[in-house]
Amino acid sequence: MFAVGASDHVMIAHSLADPFFGPATRLHGATYAVEVEVRSPELGPHHVVMDIGALRAALRTALDSLDYKNLDDHPAFPGRTSTTERVAEHIAGLIAASIAGLPEDAAPRPGASIRVLVRESPAAYAAFERALS
Repeated sequence: MFAVGASDHVMIAHSLADPFFGPATRLHGATYAVEVEVRSPELGPHHVVMDIGALRAALRTALDSLDYKNLDDHPAFPGRTSTTERVAEHIAGLIAASIAGLPEDAAPRPGASIRVLVRESPAAYAAFERALS
């Protein structure tokens, strides 16, 4: 399996309303380090998984939609707790939609998958993975 990835960061605010989350039920800020990886069983016509510049741009665009936002008020999380897992899922969906529109020679091959990892700290992270096609 081949892979290509990119990383960036995003600053958000949110609260996790479920008592399960203890002190995180209060509004707090977080700076997430975000990594995206696209995996493919084969390379494209240019001998790459996909255009890495397009992947970096898709990641930045996805993060711009969350940057400096209170996720409690964000339309992507209506009635849902914005856990790190849900944030990773949301980012993966945005990036998948973005790269689906790439020209065929820049896009991942059929059978590719995307994985988004969101780091809350150097010691804790959550991830979401799904097929692209």
